Amino acid sequence: MLEAFIFAVILLGFLGTIFKQNLIMKIVSMDVMSTGVIAYYVLIAARSGFFTPILPETARAVDYADPVPQAVILTAIVIGFSIQALMLVGTMKLARDNPTLETHEIEKSMVSQPQSTSKSHRS
Repeated sequence: MLEAFIFAVILLGFLGTIFKQNLIMKIVSMDVMSTGVIAYYVLIAARSGFFTPILPETARAVDYADPVPQAVILTAIVIGFSIQALMLVGTMKLARDNPTLETHEIEKSMVSQPQSTSKSHRS
């Protein structure tokens, strides 16, 4: 049941990325999809009966959890946050030149503007 909910979150994020016209909504949809992927990875990597790999003063012979999936998830969260910040900066730069953040309006304005080619050479 939980797997189905996580796949639904991923699917909703994917569909939002495809069908939303506003750039901010596309970025939010990509973040929702990324969160769903991370939640699925956490669901798969979660195991009961394992202990954290911190050794106490008296070492016991028990099964320890692998710290590598935790490191991978933290890395994915940090990379996702930095990509989201980069996309928002790109959207802010687009917002300076365009009065709207709707993709079809931006595409229309890009097509209607003549391409300016600067051929300045430095000697």
